[in-house]
Amino acid sequence: MRLVIVSGRSGSGKSTALDVLEDNGFYCIDNLPAGLLTDLAERFLPHSDMLLPQVAVSIDARNLLSQLRRFPELLDEVRQRNIQCDVLYLDAEDDTLLKRFSETRRRHPLTNENRSLAEAIAYESQLLSPIIDRADLRIDTTRLNLYQLRDTLKLRLLGQSQSGTSFLIQSFGFKRGMPTDADLVFDARCLPNPYWKPELRDFSGLDQPVIEYLDAQPEAQEMYQDILAYLNKWLPRFASSNRAYVTIAIGCTGGHHRSVYLTSRLSTALKQSFKNVQVRHRDLV
Repeated sequence: MRLVIVSGRSGSGKSTALDVLEDNGFYCIDNLPAGLLTDLAERFLPHSDMLLPQVAVSIDARNLLSQLRRFPELLDEVRQRNIQCDVLYLDAEDDTLLKRFSETRRRHPLTNENRSLAEAIAYESQLLSPIIDRADLRIDTTRLNLYQLRDTLKLRLLGQSQSGTSFLIQSFGFKRGMPTDADLVFDARCLPNPYWKPELRDFSGLDQPVIEYLDAQPEAQEMYQDILAYLNKWLPRFASSNRAYVTIAIGCTGGHHRSVYLTSRLSTALKQSFKNVQVRHRDLV
């Protein structure tokens, strides 16, 4: 029995998230009044005809303020019924949300004659703060297109084949922005850069020539060992604190060589100690 609560600011991708979940066997309800969450858990989920009930609901700023404030209490009541409940919160940078609304010419649900679009976007964060504080998984959709968002949702929400904490280790390039939804970030820009070797530039950190080059760099090996030791020590602490999702991000300048190399090596090593390790290379085309 599983319940996924989808929330986030308007324009961040909530409809896409519900579509992905529906395509993968979830019964989806859009814009559920938060006050009905416990009724849903009590009346619908235990009596479903489905062998393994999977339900997803969207709760957003269209709710009454009084119900949004009660969200933490309502969530605790649901979880007391032994229902696996994941809270997914989607968001994007303010400028990105403004651009999306301008391009689609949609009306933001919180705009009115006294509140501009920019003000509505900022106000929405305040309204949703009780949900933000209890989110199990946050995804920043600023730099994700529709297909990348779908793939990310499938990886994080549907790719969890084992119970317990899901660990995602991902590479990224700082020049495209640091992932704001990462729990741990490591910076590999101090390592020798294969990009400045003309014969290596067109390869990635997954290709043997780059792997051999970085394998031969003492600094790269020292950083790998230090990060691995840190993760082996502290990831079990994250898991023991009932964290459903943990994201580890490894960054370099472009997200093609050093970060990809480290992410690949670290994920291989971590899979020997942890059951649910996922890998993603954000900027590797």
